[in-house]
Amino acid sequence: MIAQLDYLREFHFASVVLRLVLAMLSGGMIGLERERKRRPAGFRTYILVCLGAALTMLLSQYEYAMLTTRWAALAEEIGLRSDVSRFGAQVINGIGFLGAGTIVVTGRQQVRGLTTAAGLWASACMGLAVGAGFYECVILAFVLIFICISVFPLIDARIQDNAKVLNIYTEFESMDDIGTILGRMKAMGVQIEDIEIGHGNETRARGPRAVLSLRIKQRKTHTQILSDLAKLDCIHRIEEI
Repeated sequence: MIAQLDYLREFHFASVVLRLVLAMLSGGMIGLERERKRRPAGFRTYILVCLGAALTMLLSQYEYAMLTTRWAALAEEIGLRSDVSRFGAQVINGIGFLGAGTIVVTGRQQVRGLTTAAGLWASACMGLAVGAGFYECVILAFVLIFICISVFPLIDARIQDNAKVLNIYTEFESMDDIGTILGRMKAMGVQIEDIEIGHGNETRARGPRAVLSLRIKQRKTHTQILSDLAKLDCIHRIEEI
């Protein structure tokens, strides 16, 4: 067993495949737990960040291996003495500013753009591998990142619809209707963990508005809960955030 682990610690194609797949699985498992609790950084965000970090480490090992073997003569000829992985580190740091620009917090206290920012960062890491000529790793990383972005949203949506935590935004007739709304939620077996109420003066809301954080005790989907609440005559608008 130890000998097999030592073999996988070496730098070759099999270990590259294992490390990237393991990064995808481990990041996804952590993100899955966060997704179930409706945290802003969820399933796909954790996968992309973990994949990007693993890709960066593999790239550093690739550059070191090449500089001590195939590129050794060229490096000696041009007098290369610096660590070439530092150039990639500057790119990774710089892309953080671009990614931060895609993250916004809406007026309904909803965080948007985290997955986009993580995708930008992972793409930058992949671009560094392309520039270094690490083609085997690039192809595998591209496939995994593409699956995460194009296929996993379906899984993401299913996880969110069955999560035990639900955040909703609602607009209703008047402040007197809050008791009716909260009573309906309790009757459905929903625990109210947090509530933020506004009067609708600063927005285009037709009346008072509220952002609620709920915990679902009974076996119900988010769609069922929203449909039941929407049946109340006092509610003008309701949606999940």
